[in-house]
Amino acid sequence: MSAHDIQVVRRHMERLAADGTDVVRVTYPDLLGTDRARDLLVEELPRAMEHGLAFCRAVYHTSPQGDVVPVSGGLDAGLPDIAVRPDLDTLVALPWEPGVASCLAEVVDPATGSPAPESPRDLLRTVLDRCAEHGLHPVVGPELEYYLCEPDPAGGWRRYARNPGVVYTAGLRADPDNHLLRTLRQARDLGIGVISGNHEFDGGQFEINLDHSDALSAADRSFRFKAAIKELARREGRLATFMAKPFNDCGGSGFHLHLSCDGPDDRNAFDDETGAYGLSRTARHAVAGVLAHAPALAALLNPTVNSYKRFGPDTLAPWLIDWGLDNRSAMVRIPPERGSGARFELRLGDASANPYLAIAGTAAATLLGVLAGEEPPAPLEGYGYDTARSAMLPTTLSAALDALEADTALADVLGKDFTTSFLSYKRDEVERFQRHVTDWEFTEYAYHL
Repeated sequence: MSAHDIQVVRRHMERLAADGTDVVRVTYPDLLGTDRARDLLVEELPRAMEHGLAFCRAVYHTSPQGDVVPVSGGLDAGLPDIAVRPDLDTLVALPWEPGVASCLAEVVDPATGSPAPESPRDLLRTVLDRCAEHGLHPVVGPELEYYLCEPDPAGGWRRYARNPGVVYTAGLRADPDNHLLRTLRQARDLGIGVISGNHEFDGGQFEINLDHSDALSAADRSFRFKAAIKELARREGRLATFMAKPFNDCGGSGFHLHLSCDGPDDRNAFDDETGAYGLSRTARHAVAGVLAHAPALAALLNPTVNSYKRFGPDTLAPWLIDWGLDNRSAMVRIPPERGSGARFELRLGDASANPYLAIAGTAAATLLGVLAGEEPPAPLEGYGYDTARSAMLPTTLSAALDALEADTALADVLGKDFTTSFLSYKRDEVERFQRHVTDWEFTEYAYHL
């Protein structure tokens, strides 16, 4: 480190000590979007900044159950290291952990000094750099839904506060233990741009909205938000899950992205009061790009086997490739605001999506649409979900992965190394699921066959 870098680290250490903080939690996302981390004593910060913290690269290739998936660069390479360096610009105190601050991390391959190919944060940076080359700077507002669960005396988990009909409300009628109020306040104090929250459609389901910002910040804040929600639930002996569809008798949880782009003049490039629908050519081309690459985007925004159980008639989840003006039954909705608020809302994603990959894929499709310069078809009118009017999205993870592999233009923006690793990792998930005997199969067949 240079003398200047050492001074910067020392100033951070002095500030942390003055705040009574003696531990820094260094965190980064894996391919799933799950947080990987190490707790570091503050006095060790200089060494961590200079040399990095060693993690096995195969952490990117590890399944939710802890199995290492055979992805190139992991097992086949002898399980080499990645180096993780604290990003001190992202330091923030954890409101629920006295004496602990958290920061994000920069992840590099120590052999090359370059970002690790599977690093979601660096993938998003690469896509945003491509956008900037063409004068586009994506701005994103995330919306995330989740279910809160409590231990079931019979075993496993059940939904918290399961009363029906408390749709889009707040207070004790929907939330008898004030989970939402506590969570909003703690998330606010984390400084991640939380603005509001409410009970969602089904019992035990909540939505908390984050402010809009540049795309990298939006992904960082979404990642930290999901980790915080799960951690706060654990402190209460509960489980917060962003799984796409955790229960058969309930709807799924979405991850909606509101996206616009600032142009070279720092003005909203999507607004044009003289353009069709009050949208600029840039905005319409962006919508056309998202529609054109939607099958491949599904692999990133609906990234689990479970994701595709969220789709289907009467689910209010978009399973057709369409767009509409202030129409919530469309995959791409154009909210009514114009001027600085002009944007599209991509409703495709579910809450299990890795925020970095979801935003990177959407930004890449937006860029490709702008470069192609094509107009979208006529917007959807009325209630959607009519296969005679619009093509269907992939209905399985396997089909979505095939679409991503076939979409060479999108894969080129995302990068060959990342796309290859992601496809290998996720196809292993499909294969493992196809070999697994489910409870449904036993109930359906065992007694009669």
